[in-house]
Amino acid sequence: MTDDETLLQMAERHARAGEHVQAFTIFQRLANRGNAIAEARLGDCYYTATGTEKDAGKATFWFEKSAMQGNAEGQYGLGRSYYGSRSAVQNYARAVYWFTKAAEQGHAAAQEKLGICFYNGYGVAQDYAKAAYWFAKAADQGLVSAQFSLGNCYHDGEGVTQDYAKAAYWFKKAAEQGFDKAQYNLGNCFYIGDGVAQDYAKAAYWFKKAADQGLAKAQFNLANSYYNGKGVKQDYAKAVYWYTKAAEQGFDKAQYNLGNCFYTGKGVTQDYAKAVYWYIKAAEQGFAKAQFSLGNCYYNGEGVTQDYAKAAYWFKKAADQGFDKAQYNLGNCFYNGKGVTQDYAKAVYWYTKAAGNGNTFAHTNLANCFLKGQGTAQDYARAIRLLNLAIGKGNARAHLIMGKCYYNGTGVPKSREKAIAYAKKAHALGDDMAAAFLQKLGVTV
Repeated sequence: MTDDETLLQMAERHARAGEHVQAFTIFQRLANRGNAIAEARLGDCYYTATGTEKDAGKATFWFEKSAMQGNAEGQYGLGRSYYGSRSAVQNYARAVYWFTKAAEQGHAAAQEKLGICFYNGYGVAQDYAKAAYWFAKAADQGLVSAQFSLGNCYHDGEGVTQDYAKAAYWFKKAAEQGFDKAQYNLGNCFYIGDGVAQDYAKAAYWFKKAADQGLAKAQFNLANSYYNGKGVKQDYAKAVYWYTKAAEQGFDKAQYNLGNCFYTGKGVTQDYAKAVYWYIKAAEQGFAKAQFSLGNCYYNGEGVTQDYAKAAYWFKKAADQGFDKAQYNLGNCFYNGKGVTQDYAKAVYWYTKAAGNGNTFAHTNLANCFLKGQGTAQDYARAIRLLNLAIGKGNARAHLIMGKCYYNGTGVPKSREKAIAYAKKAHALGDDMAAAFLQKLGVTV
C-alpha cells in the first residue's frame, strides 16, 4: 500500500468519525501532490463546507483538477458545480458534459443527474427515453432516488412503455430503503390497484411509513384511510390526528378535511369556529371546496358573524373555478339579493354555469326563471326540459314545480291527476312546500 493510499484511508476514517477538519487537512495535502481522489474529496469539502468554509470557486478548481485526470468523482463534482450554479455561472451544457463522463464510468449519482437533465431538457434536448435509460443505470446500482424516478417513468409512460407493475417494483425498491415519496407512491399503487392487487391494508402500511417521515400528502392519505376505514379500523380521532399533521404543513386538502371534522364533530368536539379557521387556511390557497364551505359558514353565521357579502365573495371564488355548488349558491345570492345587489340576469348566468356542470338544484332554479321570465326571456319549453332533467335525478322541488305546471297548464297540458302525482312524489322526497300544495288540491297527506 502506497503512502497516498494509507493517507486516504486515514482521511476517510476521520471523515466517518466526524473529524472533518482533520480529514480536510489530509485531503488538501494529497491534492497538492496531484492525487485525483483527494482532489475530488477536497472539492467536495469546499462545495459542502465540510471541514472548511464553503468556497464555490475552490470547489470547482479542485473538481476540475480531478476531472481532468479522469476521476469519476471529480467529473461528477464538476458537473454539480455547473449544474447548481455554485460556480460563477450556471452552465447546464457543461454540467451534462461532465455528468456524461462520470456516468459512462458507472458513477450512479452522475447517471441519475444525467437522467434529470434529459428529463427536464437541461443542457440537452428533452428526451424521456434517455432519461429513463440513465435512471435505470443508477437504479440498478441501488440509488434510491433513481429507483423512484424510474418508477415514475414507468407509471406515467415517459420514455418507456407504461407499466404499472414495473412502476410498483421500483417504488418498492426505493420504499424499502426508506424513501418517503416512493412509500407514498407505493401506497397509492396498493390503494388503486395499479400494478399490484388492490390492498387497502398495504396502502395504509406504506402511507404510514411515509407519514411518519413527515410527508404531508402521505399524512393526508393515511388520515383518509382512518376516516373511511380503508385498510385500517375506522377511527375519526386518528383521522383528525393525521389531518392535523398535514394541515399544519399547509396541505390544503388536509386543512379542508380537518375543517369538515370540526364542522361535523367527527373525531373532535364540534366547533364551527375551528372549522372556519381551517376552511380559511385552505380557501386562501385557492381550494374551491374550502371556499364554498367558508361561504356557507358566512351565509349561515356558523363560527363567524353572519355576513352575506363575505359569503357571496367566497362563493364567487369557488364558482370561478367551476365548482357547481358554489355557482348554484352564488346564483341564489343574486336571485335573492343576499350580499349582492339583486340581479336576476346574473342569477340566471350562475344557475346556467352550475346546470352545465350537472347541478340538479340549478336545473330546477333555472327552470323557475324561465317559467317566470326572470333574468331571461320566458321560455316554457326550456323550463320543462330542465325540470325533467332534475326530476330524472330525484330532485324534490323539481317534482313540485312540475306538479304546479300541470295544475296551471304551464308548458304542459292541464292535468289535475299529474299535478297530484308529482306533488305526492315531491312530498315523499321531502319537499317542505309539497304538503301545502297538496292541501290546496284537496289531498290529505
